[in-house]
Amino acid sequence: MKTVKSVLPKMAGFFLVMLIITSVIYPAVITAAANVAFGHEANGSVIVGKDGTKYGSALLAQEFTGNQYLWGRVMNVDTGTFTDENGEPLAYAGASNKTPAGSELEAMIAERVEKIRAAHPEKGEEPIPVDLVTCSGSGLDPEISPAAAGYQAERIARERNMTTEDVEAVINRYTTGRFLGMFGEPRVNVLKVNLALDGLI
Repeated sequence: MKTVKSVLPKMAGFFLVMLIITSVIYPAVITAAANVAFGHEANGSVIVGKDGTKYGSALLAQEFTGNQYLWGRVMNVDTGTFTDENGEPLAYAGASNKTPAGSELEAMIAERVEKIRAAHPEKGEEPIPVDLVTCSGSGLDPEISPAAAGYQAERIARERNMTTEDVEAVINRYTTGRFLGMFGEPRVNVLKVNLALDGLI
């Protein structure tokens, strides 16, 4: 009959082997495979410019407010709550968390609509795409709908002395269709469009 004392060395050896497999070998193999098969995605989908500069991730929104740029979804960025070890502010974003049943969200949307209308006088009373006046669940949505991007084309063209067709061509270049032609919705990457408009990518 085996005693606990006689089994312990085997159990310890088994534990050590499994520890090495699950915490060292398996993660290393998966990481290596991901880098080989999906190197760009596995390393954060970082957008690198013509000069080698890293401008950000295609997966995270950046806020653009200039009239010469494509505007993304509303971002609720907080830079006053947290700081790093050097006292520099850290940016955090999130959804607005305003209830549709309250008047606060309605007032916020009305303010955003007014801003959009003022920047696009040529659109008159044309309906504004909803993603231009609402925040995403994460507050960091890097993409907008083709309708939201197209709505802004005339303003961008005016500010950059370009033709609307040229701006639309850049937007189309960075528009992704439905996955497998049927899943999700077409979308435009805001950061890529703006970097391309500046001639950086």
